[in-house]
Amino acid sequence: MAELSSQDLQRLTKNIKSWGKALGFQQVGICDVDLSRHEAALQRWLDKGMHGDMHYMATHGMKRARPDQLQPGTVRIISVRMDYLPPDAGFARNLKDRDSGYISRYALGRDYHKLLRQRLKKLGQRIEQEVSELAYRPFVDSAPVLEHAVAEKAGLGWTGKHSLTLNREAGSWFFLGELFINLPLPVDEPVEEGCGSCTACMTICPTQAIVEPYVVDARRCISYLTIELKGSIPEALRPLIGNRIYGCDDCQLVCPWNRYASLTDEADFHPRQNLQGKALLELFDWDEETFLDNTQGSPIRRIGFQRWQRNIAVALGNAPYSMAVIQALEAAWASASELVQEHIEWALEQQLKQQPAENVRHHQRLIRVVEKGLPRDA
Repeated sequence: MAELSSQDLQRLTKNIKSWGKALGFQQVGICDVDLSRHEAALQRWLDKGMHGDMHYMATHGMKRARPDQLQPGTVRIISVRMDYLPPDAGFARNLKDRDSGYISRYALGRDYHKLLRQRLKKLGQRIEQEVSELAYRPFVDSAPVLEHAVAEKAGLGWTGKHSLTLNREAGSWFFLGELFINLPLPVDEPVEEGCGSCTACMTICPTQAIVEPYVVDARRCISYLTIELKGSIPEALRPLIGNRIYGCDDCQLVCPWNRYASLTDEADFHPRQNLQGKALLELFDWDEETFLDNTQGSPIRRIGFQRWQRNIAVALGNAPYSMAVIQALEAAWASASELVQEHIEWALEQQLKQQPAENVRHHQRLIRVVEKGLPRDA
């Protein structure tokens, strides 16, 4: 590759940031590939098993902190930020309505992975027009990349105590993406940390998953439990999940810096009406075909119908007592998978604990169904 002068690299860097803004990124930063200072903390986190069932975390190991091993020849990383806060996202309204399902804000619109990746690819192609020998590779949650460490080093923000990237102008309501390149571009400087003594995110976490500043035990995190975990949700954590059926935003909702977040200009990130604030019973009534239809192009689809039902069953167990809830859970039990049946049975038990005295006979019949597996008409 022909060597570029310092002046050429400065000019190219300025253009890259301009091209990135034109492609819809609110911020573009550049850093080198030395993430070695994060290796010890990453290894401790893995050694303690805090990655849970996300075995790929351990499989990739230190490659996450060594970008040049992931993509040989990489000398710089272009880190980008794209805001996703949609208008009328419901804020904490849906959390208070225990009869409706709460879906994390980022998942209310279209899947961000493809959108960001396509934009990053276009950015790479635009740079390639200037430097034909360019080698590049875009990443959006698609490989072992320490995206928050990269964003911090590239000056996009600092890492908050909830482990997310925080920006003084955008809070934390944004997606991150990376473009690995082989050009020695000038790098940006990290920004000053702004959390200070605030621990609001740690205090608000329903499951106390933020076990210490900057350390999240995924095994307790509601986002992990409702999205990444493929098996049974631990019983002790089910009541703490409330009506959160896909992800959790509590640590972001309480963060003071999110008061400054701007609404997104991307229409694809605006909420879908068939997902936002819907009644749990309506969502639980979906069959698999309806689930697939209503989650087409959504990140929710990747958890599959079985985990979708599992999550809603837990939320119904946490919902106010209702005969309609009990009847829906009973009706779904026979055709449900073994995993979902387990969570339906737990939900029925929770509903029964709230049952009014006048329904004692129904209470007794359900106890037999749940505990002894008797037929429904026994």
